[in-house]
Amino acid sequence: MSEANRADAAGQTSVRIRSFDVADTEPVVALWRAAGLVVPWNDPYRDIERKLTVQPELFLVAVAGDDDAVVGTAMVGYEGHRGWVNYLAVDAAHRGGGLGARLMAEAERLLLERGCPKLNLQVRSTNTAVIEWYRRLGYELDGAVGLGKRLIPDGPRPGHDAAAPRPAADAAE
Repeated sequence: MSEANRADAAGQTSVRIRSFDVADTEPVVALWRAAGLVVPWNDPYRDIERKLTVQPELFLVAVAGDDDAVVGTAMVGYEGHRGWVNYLAVDAAHRGGGLGARLMAEAERLLLERGCPKLNLQVRSTNTAVIEWYRRLGYELDGAVGLGKRLIPDGPRPGHDAAAPRPAADAAE
Protein backbone atom coordinates (compact mmCIF):
# COMPACT_ATOMS: atom_id res chain seq x y z
CA MET A 1 0.00 0.00 0.00
CA SER A 2 2.01 2.95 -1.30
CA GLU A 3 3.68 5.20 1.28
CA ALA A 4 1.55 3.70 4.04
CA ASN A 5 4.20 1.19 5.04
CA ARG A 6 7.26 2.54 6.79
CA ALA A 7 8.89 3.11 10.16
CA ASP A 8 7.26 5.37 12.73
CA ALA A 9 8.61 8.84 13.57
CA ALA A 10 11.16 7.40 15.98
CA GLY A 11 12.31 4.98 13.28
CA GLN A 12 12.12 2.10 15.75
CA THR A 13 8.95 0.17 14.98
CA SER A 14 7.87 -0.67 11.49
CA VAL A 15 4.22 0.27 11.06
CA ARG A 16 2.34 -0.89 8.01
CA ILE A 17 -1.21 -0.25 6.89
CA ARG A 18 -3.24 -3.11 5.48
CA SER A 19 -6.84 -4.22 5.14
CA PHE A 20 -8.63 -5.57 8.20
CA ASP A 21 -8.60 -9.31 8.89
CA VAL A 22 -11.21 -11.02 11.06
CA ALA A 23 -8.41 -11.97 13.49
CA ASP A 24 -8.02 -8.21 14.15
CA THR A 25 -11.52 -7.93 15.68
CA GLU A 26 -10.68 -7.97 19.40
CA PRO A 27 -7.59 -5.72 19.15
CA VAL A 28 -9.55 -3.26 16.98
CA VAL A 29 -12.46 -3.10 19.42
CA ALA A 30 -10.00 -2.68 22.31
CA LEU A 31 -8.32 0.21 20.46
CA TRP A 32 -11.68 1.86 19.75
CA ARG A 33 -12.62 1.56 23.41
CA ALA A 34 -9.30 3.02 24.54
CA ALA A 35 -9.73 5.90 22.06
CA GLY A 36 -13.24 6.65 23.36
CA LEU A 37 -15.00 5.76 20.12
CA VAL A 38 -17.37 3.13 21.49
CA VAL A 39 -20.72 4.48 22.59
CA PRO A 40 -23.70 2.50 23.90
CA TRP A 41 -25.78 3.01 20.77
CA ASN A 42 -23.10 1.64 18.39
CA ASP A 43 -22.08 -1.98 18.89
CA PRO A 44 -18.52 -2.15 17.51
CA TYR A 45 -18.86 -5.86 16.69
CA ARG A 46 -21.94 -5.21 14.59
CA ASP A 47 -20.21 -2.26 12.90
CA ILE A 48 -17.32 -4.56 11.96
CA GLU A 49 -19.70 -7.26 10.68
CA ARG A 50 -21.54 -4.67 8.58
CA LYS A 51 -18.33 -3.22 7.15
CA LEU A 52 -17.16 -6.66 6.09
CA THR A 53 -20.21 -6.87 3.79
CA VAL A 54 -19.49 -3.53 2.05
CA GLN A 55 -16.04 -2.62 0.70
CA PRO A 56 -14.10 -4.68 3.28
CA GLU A 57 -10.85 -3.74 1.52
CA LEU A 58 -11.43 -0.17 2.70
CA PHE A 59 -11.34 -1.14 6.38
CA LEU A 60 -7.75 -0.21 7.25
CA VAL A 61 -5.63 -1.28 10.19
CA ALA A 62 -2.15 -0.10 11.07
CA VAL A 63 -0.02 -2.84 12.59
CA ALA A 64 3.35 -2.62 14.30
CA GLY A 65 6.11 -4.94 15.35
CA ASP A 66 6.80 -8.57 14.66
CA ASP A 67 3.45 -9.56 16.16
CA ASP A 68 1.44 -7.16 13.97
CA ALA A 69 -0.12 -5.42 16.98
CA VAL A 70 -3.04 -3.23 15.91
CA VAL A 71 -2.06 0.41 16.55
CA GLY A 72 -4.46 2.26 14.26
CA THR A 73 -7.68 1.99 12.26
CA ALA A 74 -9.74 3.81 9.66
CA MET A 75 -13.07 2.56 8.34
CA VAL A 76 -13.36 4.05 4.85
CA GLY A 77 -16.32 3.98 2.47
CA TYR A 78 -17.47 5.39 -0.84
CA GLU A 79 -21.07 5.42 -2.00
CA GLY A 80 -20.58 7.07 -5.37
CA HIS A 81 -21.12 10.64 -4.20
CA ARG A 82 -18.89 11.09 -1.16
CA GLY A 83 -16.20 9.20 0.64
CA TRP A 84 -16.40 8.76 4.40
CA VAL A 85 -13.99 7.94 7.19
CA ASN A 86 -15.19 6.53 10.48
CA TYR A 87 -13.45 4.93 13.43
CA LEU A 88 -10.13 6.68 12.85
CA ALA A 89 -8.11 5.73 15.92
CA VAL A 90 -4.44 5.60 16.84
CA ASP A 91 -3.06 3.85 19.89
CA ALA A 92 -1.95 6.38 22.53
CA ALA A 93 1.67 5.16 22.34
CA HIS A 94 1.77 5.90 18.58
CA ARG A 95 0.12 9.34 18.62
CA GLY A 96 2.11 12.37 17.60
CA GLY A 97 4.27 10.47 15.11
CA GLY A 98 2.14 10.99 12.04
CA LEU A 99 0.31 7.66 11.98
CA GLY A 100 -3.13 9.28 11.96
CA ALA A 101 -2.08 11.44 9.01
CA ARG A 102 -0.74 8.34 7.24
CA LEU A 103 -4.06 6.55 7.75
CA MET A 104 -5.92 9.57 6.35
CA ALA A 105 -3.52 9.82 3.39
CA GLU A 106 -4.10 6.14 2.61
CA ALA A 107 -7.87 6.63 2.88
CA GLU A 108 -7.64 9.59 0.48
CA ARG A 109 -5.48 7.59 -1.95
CA LEU A 110 -7.92 4.68 -1.99
CA LEU A 111 -10.88 7.00 -2.49
CA LEU A 112 -9.15 8.89 -5.30
CA GLU A 113 -8.44 5.53 -6.96
CA ARG A 114 -12.20 5.02 -7.05
CA GLY A 115 -12.91 8.47 -8.49
CA CYS A 116 -14.25 9.92 -5.24
CA PRO A 117 -14.51 13.73 -5.51
CA LYS A 118 -14.87 14.61 -1.81
CA LEU A 119 -14.24 13.03 1.57
CA ASN A 120 -16.53 13.73 4.53
CA LEU A 121 -16.15 12.77 8.14
CA GLN A 122 -17.85 13.54 11.40
CA VAL A 123 -16.26 14.57 14.67
CA ARG A 124 -18.14 15.20 17.87
CA SER A 125 -18.53 18.98 18.20
CA THR A 126 -16.98 18.86 21.68
CA ASN A 127 -13.80 17.24 20.37
CA THR A 128 -12.06 20.49 19.49
CA ALA A 129 -8.54 19.04 19.53
CA VAL A 130 -9.40 16.52 16.83
CA ILE A 131 -11.25 19.16 14.80
CA GLU A 132 -8.05 21.24 14.84
CA TRP A 133 -6.00 18.17 13.90
CA TYR A 134 -8.19 17.63 10.83
CA ARG A 135 -7.89 21.32 9.94
CA ARG A 136 -4.12 20.91 9.91
CA LEU A 137 -4.65 18.10 7.38
CA GLY A 138 -6.60 20.48 5.13
CA TYR A 139 -10.15 19.66 6.19
CA GLU A 140 -12.63 22.49 6.67
CA LEU A 141 -15.97 22.88 8.38
CA ASP A 142 -18.60 22.38 5.67
CA GLY A 143 -21.29 24.45 7.29
CA ALA A 144 -23.57 21.42 7.05
CA VAL A 145 -25.45 20.00 10.01
CA GLY A 146 -25.19 16.28 10.57
CA LEU A 147 -28.50 14.56 11.10
CA GLY A 148 -29.05 10.95 11.97
CA LYS A 149 -31.82 8.43 12.36
CA ARG A 150 -31.30 4.98 13.83
CA LEU A 151 -32.81 2.39 11.45
CA ILE A 152 -31.60 -0.69 13.32
CA PRO A 153 -31.29 -0.38 17.10
CA ASP A 154 -27.86 -1.41 18.31
CA GLY A 155 -26.75 -2.34 21.72
CA PRO A 156 -24.31 -4.79 23.14
CA ARG A 157 -24.65 -8.33 21.89
CA PRO A 158 -24.79 -11.03 24.54
CA GLY A 159 -21.26 -11.57 25.79
CA HIS A 160 -20.00 -8.19 24.53
CA ASP A 161 -20.11 -4.95 26.45
CA ALA A 162 -20.31 -2.20 23.83
CA ALA A 163 -20.82 0.37 26.58
CA ALA A 164 -17.52 -0.17 28.37
CA PRO A 165 -16.31 2.91 30.26
CA ARG A 166 -14.98 5.58 27.93
CA PRO A 167 -11.92 7.72 28.57
CA ALA A 168 -11.92 11.32 27.45
CA ALA A 169 -12.29 11.17 23.69
CA ASP A 170 -9.32 12.40 21.72
CA ALA A 171 -10.00 10.62 18.46
CA ALA A 172 -12.64 11.08 15.81
CA GLU A 173 -15.38 8.57 15.14
